[in-house]
Amino acid sequence: MKHSLQLKLGQHLTLTPQLQQSIRLLQLSTLELNQELEQMLQDNPLLEREEEEEDEAAHGPGEPPAGMGEAETQGTEAASLEHAGPEPVTALDDSDWNDYGAAGGDDEDNDYTQGSISGATLREHLLNQLIVSPLTLRDRTLVAALIDDLDDAGFLTQPLEDITASLQAELEELEPEEVETALKHLQNMDPTGVGARNLAECLSLQLRALPEDTPARDAAMRLTAHYLDLLAARDVGKLKKMLGINDATLRAARALILSLNPRPGAAFGADDTHYVIPDVYVRKVKGMWIASLNADAMPKLRVNRVYADILSRHRESGGSQLASQLQEARWLIKNVQQRFDTILRVSQAIVDRQKQFFEHGEVAMRPLVLREIADAVDLHESTISRVTTQKYMMTPRGLYELKYFFGSHVSTDSGGACSSTAIRALIKQLVAAENVKKPLSDGQLAEVLGQQGIVVARRTVAKYRESLQIPPANMRRAL
Repeated sequence: MKHSLQLKLGQHLTLTPQLQQSIRLLQLSTLELNQELEQMLQDNPLLEREEEEEDEAAHGPGEPPAGMGEAETQGTEAASLEHAGPEPVTALDDSDWNDYGAAGGDDEDNDYTQGSISGATLREHLLNQLIVSPLTLRDRTLVAALIDDLDDAGFLTQPLEDITASLQAELEELEPEEVETALKHLQNMDPTGVGARNLAECLSLQLRALPEDTPARDAAMRLTAHYLDLLAARDVGKLKKMLGINDATLRAARALILSLNPRPGAAFGADDTHYVIPDVYVRKVKGMWIASLNADAMPKLRVNRVYADILSRHRESGGSQLASQLQEARWLIKNVQQRFDTILRVSQAIVDRQKQFFEHGEVAMRPLVLREIADAVDLHESTISRVTTQKYMMTPRGLYELKYFFGSHVSTDSGGACSSTAIRALIKQLVAAENVKKPLSDGQLAEVLGQQGIVVARRTVAKYRESLQIPPANMRRAL
């Protein structure tokens, strides 16, 4: 084979390090951006935060902080950032009990809210009780083993037979009756209902702990022990026949069950609350809806003047590393500035197209796609997607992710289009106003929407209803 050299012309896209950094910063949330900047501030000595106002407040105007030399009190290089700135349950189990309860809906009290006990975890809380219990060392060992097998909700994660088999390898002559006794000890601890093997047992433990004269207690105990599936299906006739009770007693038993805690261990442990910092504020100014950046969410960065001066004086003596870090610092400051400018432009474009939402709420949301905003601000759709992900807008109607304002459209009789968000809002209103004795089916909801000029299929209504976590009609029917 003969070897030869050939020239070939072609085009390809090359992402410079600066462009790669700009894209990466653009898709980060505010919290992630601050974490990234903290790492860069540690790695690059030529990059620092502006803290002039803090220094003046602590040491007086014009007075340098203690230990700062004259060279460090001289000016700083430009490049600072200074801009002003929320859902169907088909079976009743422990994972979706709260959804079922929330959809129960007539005059019963069913707004159980999970509390949070900061500090001790469920395991620590139970072990503290075990330490002061009068049990023998062997019984304490068995109870402790059961505690280690609990999940975050307070339920056993393995069958008792499997736990017994694993313990027999550690404890000599262990009988299954001993483990069952240890389970009884665990189930007598606080919180009531802990150590249950299923939802029915958890609720039964809590009902058993109530005073015997509690209204409908016996009916509720029989219901939880044998007929939770019928309660989830709202089969009123069968429930009354199987339990031998009337409508009033059934309603009272149901209300009592809904007042119980289906996840007794969930209130323990560290608080994992996640906070969201809005990137943009929306206000109405002189009849116009205006978006502005949240100044508190914007990092104020600058180049360290001291090191920059040193580099300029010793440029010829080989400061290649410092020169590279200086360039990186300038790139970062420019890219952070560009990130927030892009967020503001996109946010204002969204606000301009969703004015009716800010005036009238979700029912007035108009259809909006990424392409429309991309054309308005002269950016690519992928850039709009990055800008609207994990970026939040604080409005008079609440806090929303920018992606919330985008949605597909459904045709109307007049030839126009209606936003899927608006249709969801209408479905929610129709369900909230329906007769709980005769709830609207998906087909009936579609007919009502059709009467309002919105052409939508029954299966589409079902999809939107499920996305709102609204149960089907038979699950919404009042007992």
